[in-house]
Amino acid sequence: MTLETQIQQIEQLVEKLLAEYPEYFLIQVKMKPTNNVKVFIDGDNGLSIEKCVFFNRQLYKQIEESAMYPAGEYSLEVSSPGLDEPLKMHRQYSKNIGRDVEVVFIDGTKKEGKLLQVTEADIIIENTTGKGKKAVTQQVVIPFVNIKSTTVQIKF
Repeated sequence: MTLETQIQQIEQLVEKLLAEYPEYFLIQVKMKPTNNVKVFIDGDNGLSIEKCVFFNRQLYKQIEESAMYPAGEYSLEVSSPGLDEPLKMHRQYSKNIGRDVEVVFIDGTKKEGKLLQVTEADIIIENTTGKGKKAVTQQVVIPFVNIKSTTVQIKF
């Protein structure tokens, strides 16, 4: 069984599990050749450690029942994507409205601003250039097709 096939099988198990919990959604499944399975899940209102543990136990049972791996020859981690991970899904964009983001365009240029709105085709951010009386605030519409990555910016 190829790595890609294994990832697809795990994704199907996760989707089936999450079908009962519509506020949560799968972001990505990563797997190393050592059968180290990493499942990244997010929620419309975040993902608690307790929910990670719950989903981990449920998924572990399903993997065991599927006999995908010889007894115990894999490891499983379930977590939310870290703050440093780029947004991958539309639902993640919606969840982060009101936060500061950095958008990297396909051509490598960047723009920072507050995420104001998300539609099917684009996002709108508000960015400010200049300081004091010379500061100019504008809203910028950015089509998803022009976005290479978007990362939430943490300000202290």
